[in-house]
Amino acid sequence: MDQKVYDLLDSYREEMTEMLKRWVRIPSVRADAQEGAPFGPDTLRMLQQAGSDAESLGFPVRYFDGYACDITLGTAEEKIAVLGHLDVVPVGDGWTRPPFDAVQEGNRVYGRGTEDDKGPCIAALFAMRAIREAGISLSRRSIRMILGCSEETEWQDMEYYTAHTEMPELGFSPDASFPVINTEKGLLQMLLSFADPASGLRVLELATGDRPNVIPGTCSARFAGGQDLADRIHAWSQRTGLPVSAVVEEGSIRVTADGIPGHAAMPEGRRNAIGMMLSLMKDLGAEGALQTLASAVGMEYDGRSLGIACRDEVSGPLTCNIGILRKDGDCWTATLDCRCPITSDLDALLHTAAEHLPGIDMQVITKKEAHHVPAEGELVSELLAAYEEETGLKGEAVAIGGGTYAKVLKQGVAFGALFPDQEELAHQADEYYDLDSMVKAAKIFANALIRLAQ
Repeated sequence: MDQKVYDLLDSYREEMTEMLKRWVRIPSVRADAQEGAPFGPDTLRMLQQAGSDAESLGFPVRYFDGYACDITLGTAEEKIAVLGHLDVVPVGDGWTRPPFDAVQEGNRVYGRGTEDDKGPCIAALFAMRAIREAGISLSRRSIRMILGCSEETEWQDMEYYTAHTEMPELGFSPDASFPVINTEKGLLQMLLSFADPASGLRVLELATGDRPNVIPGTCSARFAGGQDLADRIHAWSQRTGLPVSAVVEEGSIRVTADGIPGHAAMPEGRRNAIGMMLSLMKDLGAEGALQTLASAVGMEYDGRSLGIACRDEVSGPLTCNIGILRKDGDCWTATLDCRCPITSDLDALLHTAAEHLPGIDMQVITKKEAHHVPAEGELVSELLAAYEEETGLKGEAVAIGGGTYAKVLKQGVAFGALFPDQEELAHQADEYYDLDSMVKAAKIFANALIRLAQ
């Protein structure tokens, strides 16, 4: 790659850092729609800020009614897409720093959305700027960055975008990790509902979780009972080794389960606090559909007791996460998030899961088929070449359980921006982005875009 591109990207470091802080300070969690703001006012403010920053760098920006914007470099008819998102998941538990203050400590900027996905989007934007300012001609393809606002929920932004303009066929999403992810599992998200059991353990209050795709780190509930029940809870915690506390209040017990939060697609090494609470409630005598849910899901993350455990060589095992559990009067609701191997039949999985949840109504919230791009094609080959040139490491195409905007492209993959030796903190407490890595990712993106567009 032209040395001038390297020098330019190194010189942009401070600008990139300040832009990241601006973006992180906007709490772009999806909220109720308002006029002109389909995903809430903060998400619209984030979209406007990103567009304004791109315009200040000299790029033309098109806005799509609060759903998305795009930023273009070059005039060639065929385009490479760079698909990122500006929305973030709710804060969750366990933060030791303010999640929207963009606190900088050394080379790290802390905050919700730093890694997922604001920092990588900024890296790609400045890669485009360096290509332009280095005077590199893009004769084969132009570059179009598309920034959406509902990736963490239902992807209505991409539906709206594709309905109002042409979506490029080829490109990547900087919303996962390096080297290249050419296989993404299928996604099933289900809403469960059932009546409060008429007998058994009396749960007075429970409301945990904000998103199906987040592993909850804390679950708090209030049970009817006194010291005897609290003693049973303490004994269960000691017996299982799971951290659960019980405090007797007037006429009830406040119970708290402490898990380990994370992303629903990567449950290994995490501990689902809702699953812990379900297992405890079953042991304490929960009956009816609540017992059914505890038996069929509980703390498992492979879908075994739901009858849907499966795997394949390319994409690995199915994962299952219970992300929300709430009691509202006499009605309970819960969500399941399943990441399904590429060879699995989603309809068959849904049918089997429903059979294992008698007495529980199940509605499908999201259903996305798996996505696979052959590793032998131009896109994957050139991205791997760019990664190898910039890092000196051997690249390979891999599979993930997470789902990215790459799925909306005919030839789309996830590419960056987490490096293999870095800790994955998306959807977790104290999420941060390493500034050295941001510049390094920008160089890889520039290299890749030049290879595909020049």
